[in-house]
Amino acid sequence: MTAAGRTPPEGRYGARKAPRSKRTAVVLVVLGLAAGIVVAFLGYQNLGTAPIEAERTAFNGEPGNRMRMTFDVTRTTPERAAVCVVRVRGIDGSETGRKEVYIAPGQDSVRMTTTIASSGEPVTADVFGCSYQVPAYLSTAQPPTG
Repeated sequence: MTAAGRTPPEGRYGARKAPRSKRTAVVLVVLGLAAGIVVAFLGYQNLGTAPIEAERTAFNGEPGNRMRMTFDVTRTTPERAAVCVVRVRGIDGSETGRKEVYIAPGQDSVRMTTTIASSGEPVTADVFGCSYQVPAYLSTAQPPTG
């Protein structure tokens, strides 16, 4: 009987579903918690504190469409080598030159200076990003080629 004291017509609303068991409810809650933990972990890994941070401290133009740039690198694992990608931009904001800079293992904070060649007149320079995934060709153990 319904709250109004009447029974709904047979077949009008479909068959009544059997209530879910407590075991099914527990499994769904555990799966939801596990998914939440995985999402939180991935968010922390990708959005948490960066293992390497770089900040441009100075830049100035040089003859021949080149720019000298100085930047500070701070890293959480100074015993590992790193690489930073720096770039220069033209007056319209487009990237006109790029360079990978090898950061040798050592101190947790280091100041680097490099010169970046540009395809046009550069007006600014910045650090695009840094990583511990150093390409083999930047390793100091590799002999130069070409």
